[in-house]
Amino acid sequence: MERRRLGRLGHQSSVLIYGAAALSEIDQDSADQSVQQALDAGINHFDVAASYGDAELRLGPWMSRIRDQIFLATKVEERAADRAWASINKSLERLRIDRVDLMQLHSVGDLPTLDSVTRSGGALESAVRAMDEGMVGAIGITGHGPAAAATHLEGLRRYPFATVLTPLNPVLWHEGEFRFAYGALVDEVHRQDVGLMTIKTVARRNWPDPRGEHRYATWYEPLDEADRIRAAVSWVLSHDEITGLATAGDVRLLGMIIAAERDRLDALTAEEALRDDAEYASPFLAMPF
Repeated sequence: MERRRLGRLGHQSSVLIYGAAALSEIDQDSADQSVQQALDAGINHFDVAASYGDAELRLGPWMSRIRDQIFLATKVEERAADRAWASINKSLERLRIDRVDLMQLHSVGDLPTLDSVTRSGGALESAVRAMDEGMVGAIGITGHGPAAAATHLEGLRRYPFATVLTPLNPVLWHEGEFRFAYGALVDEVHRQDVGLMTIKTVARRNWPDPRGEHRYATWYEPLDEADRIRAAVSWVLSHDEITGLATAGDVRLLGMIIAAERDRLDALTAEEALRDDAEYASPFLAMPF
């Protein structure tokens, strides 16, 4: 699998990042099969979060075997310093480790949320404390929504985050305001040598009925045909500023995403392959929460 340098952290990360949200609601045997599938494919960067149900617990049993083979990131969604500190410590306990490579301030997709985590007494203080105490190797920021790119740009002006995890797909790319903000973010990422990752590559749209029965464990309706997944993965990875994309939040989609990375289309062909889906959209144009 292709690897790309994760900004100034220097880690050569697989371009597919294992999105451990897929482990949030499954049993250990199913989780074990999915983790092994990822490792066999050459994935060496795993991304989890305190808010992903049982996902940290499902990864914990693996750490004694693979910790030195992978780059491990988790996330804290608490906004206040005291609650964030408790969350960081709990994540390490659940993962059965004493240090993660990256702690990300999670779901920071608008300026009010950025204000809350970067203020005095905000979550950033606890992430910095954890880094100073050797519990965290670096600090990143993530976010959803159409304002994420602009928010993350402002975040980099306030604090030198080592990584950014922000949305990108062809629909967002053709939104003028988003594209302008994303371009400015890329410029700043290059200036500071930040690792830039992306999310929801295989999202098709919001579920038509958010409260109905859904075929997948994802909060969005994913692409689930091999040719469309191939196109979506190919399009994102044609952006060389992106160091990696997080795989989907359902273990049943992982195999098709792995296959897509191995057999990529050029960007124009990939975008054309997605254009004939009248329902293809970005879930971030209308957030369900």
